[in-house]
Parts: sequence; C-alpha cells; structure tokens
Amino acid sequence: MMNSRIVAAALSLAAFPGLATAADPGAAQAAKTGAFVAAPASKGNTTSPVDLAEDQFYWMNKINKASIVMLVEEKILPPETGRTIARGIAHTIDQAAKPGGKRPSDVMQVEKIITDEVGPDGSLIHAGRSRQDMYATFRAAQLRNQVLDFYDALSSLRDRVLVTASKHVNTIVPAYTNGVQAQPISYAHYLLAFEASFARDAQRIRELHARLNRSAMGTAVLANSSWPLNRQRLADLLGFDGLVENSYDAGQVFPYDVPIEASGIASSNAIRLGAILGDIHTQYHQTRPWLLLEEGSTYTSSAMPQKRNPGLVMNAREQASTVVGLAHTVSLRAHNVTPGMRDYKNTPVALALFPQSVRMITAMNAVMDSLVINPARALEELENDWTTSIDLAETLQRDHSVPFRVGHSFASSIVTDARKNGLRPREFPYAKAAELYAEAIAKYKLADTKLPLDEKAFRQLLSPADMVKSRVGIGGPQPAEVERMLAGAQSTLRSDKAWMQKTRQNLKDADAKLDKAFSQLLAN
Repeated sequence: MMNSRIVAAALSLAAFPGLATAADPGAAQAAKTGAFVAAPASKGNTTSPVDLAEDQFYWMNKINKASIVMLVEEKILPPETGRTIARGIAHTIDQAAKPGGKRPSDVMQVEKIITDEVGPDGSLIHAGRSRQDMYATFRAAQLRNQVLDFYDALSSLRDRVLVTASKHVNTIVPAYTNGVQAQPISYAHYLLAFEASFARDAQRIRELHARLNRSAMGTAVLANSSWPLNRQRLADLLGFDGLVENSYDAGQVFPYDVPIEASGIASSNAIRLGAILGDIHTQYHQTRPWLLLEEGSTYTSSAMPQKRNPGLVMNAREQASTVVGLAHTVSLRAHNVTPGMRDYKNTPVALALFPQSVRMITAMNAVMDSLVINPARALEELENDWTTSIDLAETLQRDHSVPFRVGHSFASSIVTDARKNGLRPREFPYAKAAELYAEAIAKYKLADTKLPLDEKAFRQLLSPADMVKSRVGIGGPQPAEVERMLAGAQSTLRSDKAWMQKTRQNLKDADAKLDKAFSQLLAN
C-alpha cells in the first residue's frame, strides 16, 4: 500500500506552473480519461513541493529533538538545561498547529520561537551544528522518503503488469525491430521484458538507498566542530543507517552527488514507460487496432464523432516527459558549479522530481487498468505478414542441413514474390515455393533442388502460433518458459515488497525511539 505522502505531495505551482495537481477542479475527469487539465493560477504558493507533514519546519524540529537528546546524553549540556530547551522545542511544535501559528522554514526563525519561549539558553541547541549539516540532513531524509514512495508506486505498476501478463501467456502478438514487424511473441513475453527492467529499477533504488540513507548531521559547516558530538546517535534517532563520514563531503559534495544518481533512476524509468506508451499509441494509427483502451477511458473529439482519443496514454506520456525534464534540470543546476554554492542545494527541483515520478506511475497504472487486448486481431495482423520467415530458413538448416544463407535466400524470395502479388502466407502456393527453392539451390550451385518439406510442414512453418510454441531455450516466448519467468518475476516482486516493509518499519522504529527519548527528557 502506498504511503499517504504520495497522495499529498504536490509540485510547487510557483516553480512549475501549468502542471495539474490533485487539487485541480478538473482532476477527477483528467484521472478518468487523461484529458489535459491546466493547473489553476498560483496564489502565492511558494512552499517546497513536499507534503506539509514533512516540510522544512517539521524536519528542523525533528533535528532539534534529536540534537537535544544527544547533547544531554553526551553531557555537553546539563539535564536541566536540556529539559528547558526540550520544552521550547515542544512549544514550537505545538504552536504551529494552532490558528495563527508560525511554521518558518529557516533554522534561525525556528530557534527564535524557542528562545522567545524559554530564553537565550534555547540557542544552546545549536552547539556544534550549522545550516549546512542540518539542511543536508533534512534534504537527504526528504529525498529518501520520496524515493521510497516511488518504489511503492513502482511496485503497484509491477503488480498490474504481472496480472496482465498472466492473462496473455498464449496471446500471440507482433514484435517489431526498426519499426517493422519482425517476429511473433506473446504479449506476456513483451510485458515481462519491461517488468524485468522495473525489477532492475527496484534493485537500483535499494542500492541507492544504501548510499542516500546517510546522515550529514554533526559535521557543522566544513571541518566539523569543537564539540564532541555523537554523530552516530543523531543518525540513529533520525532513521539513517550510517554517516556521510567526510565533513566536506557531507555538506558540499553528497548533496548533489546522490540526488543526481537518484534522478537518473527516475529518468530512465520514464523513458521506458514512454516506449510502452508509444507502442500503445501507435495502435491508434490503425483502423483496426489489436490493442486499445476500453470505452469510457477515452474522450471524444469536440468535432469528429468517430474519434476516441487515448487521453490516458497521452497524459501518462506527458507525465513521463516532465520527469525526464526535471531529472535533467537536477543535473543542469549542478553543472559547472563549484562546491558549496546554493544552485544544487536550495532548489525545489530535486524534491519535485519524485512526487512527479509517482504521478507518472499513477497515470501509467490508469493505462494498464484500461488496456483491452484482442488476441484474434493480433494473430490476424501476424498472419497478414511474413514474420515467420526465419523459421522456414532455420528449419531447413536444422532438419535438412541446408546452409542458412541458402534457406534465408529462399524465404526472402517467397516474401518478395508474395508481396508483389498481394498474397498472404496462408494463400501462397506450395508449388511456387518449390519452384523458388529450386532457384535458390541453383543460385548457390548445390545439388538437390527438391524442397525437403511437404505442404503440411511448409504451412505449419508459416504459422505464428506454431513458431512461438516451437521456441526453445531460456527466456523465449514459448508458453512454458513465459510461465516460468512469470513465476520468477512474481517471487522477485514479493521479495522487493518485503524489503520495503522492513525499510518502512526501520523508519517507524527510529521515530518511536526519538519520541521516547525526547519525552523522557521532558519528563525528567
């Protein structure tokens, strides 16, 4: 189940005008049909594109709670001073929830609320730290949680892909290379190819998480501080698995190295989703498609009664294109910028990317939920062309020792003659095939000019369904192998979801640990 943050996250309209959000008046219709709905004009909304529950104010106070606990534990501050500051932190959090409460984003403004409540001792919370390490820490935490939301969304798409694949193990469809119909495969085989790439995305995210979930807290600006801070304790309380050790790296290099890596995962996924969507959209160029969106999930033309526009497909592709654009912007903001500058740190783009990526996946899910595949029409498409020609050449080589190039020349001559005369595979005369075989043999100066296939065998080799069933080897489209790959993919997805469940639980446990330690400090 997706985290509620997925629903709440929205792009900053001030930074990205024109993008529809869940709050738009026409969002429900857009979600149903994919029709474009422009976002309303910004009303001064300049907040960061993250859920309010995890905005900068939230993280400043969470860091404050961890800091005061650690400072008292390490005896840097006496317990009574720590308790007073903890009371100021609690007040800061409580007042924000009241009408007219303040929710500033800057650490100094947050600190002022504390000192206004408990006096100047409240500023001791800042011992050994800086905006640099605090901001690097909370931005890593925000990105961490958003990437996990994307992982959840990706799992929901993988679920849909596998369910659809399980229904179409025996649905034979054309596959294309260079934009030209090439060979028959099953639709399940096609979908499993993309699902395998989504599984690699999940693997990339898990590997990214190991690098991303590191705490910069306690490194101050560049060279650490003179206070003996317990950085590992801060990391544990804030849900990090470890530290960004080098203090210069923590505040100056890590903040753009890892986000650029993260953005590449989202961008790569968006490009592959665009490829699937392109395959679907291409069907709408035909008068008799074998792959469509169900009636009711398209929208009609305002002028042409016959048109059924695949708005869900177009919307998902637009969302994917926006992801690619935002990912490039993350890199461009850091390009040719010396370490320590604001360009790659103080930007909403990196934190806008993954909420947008979740919207992309949600739009793609809507497409998957609306797909209607017509197996009979797909098979007819195959039987109208010569996509099994390679099987003819391979069988002559495998079973009758005819050199492959000779068989290839023979099969090619059949296709040329058939297209010249408007003949489909099932209509091609066996006698003509025998004649063309003799010509191919003579061309290569071989002895036996008789076609070593009777008419039944010749016809069977032209059958797309038989060609798919006759494949052998790991990873092919033959039903037994597709079923095996499908089971493997389902098992991998279960394992990937288990990783997420454990990772989410670790964060919950860290939150509980922090709340318990802070509450004990307040109570003592």
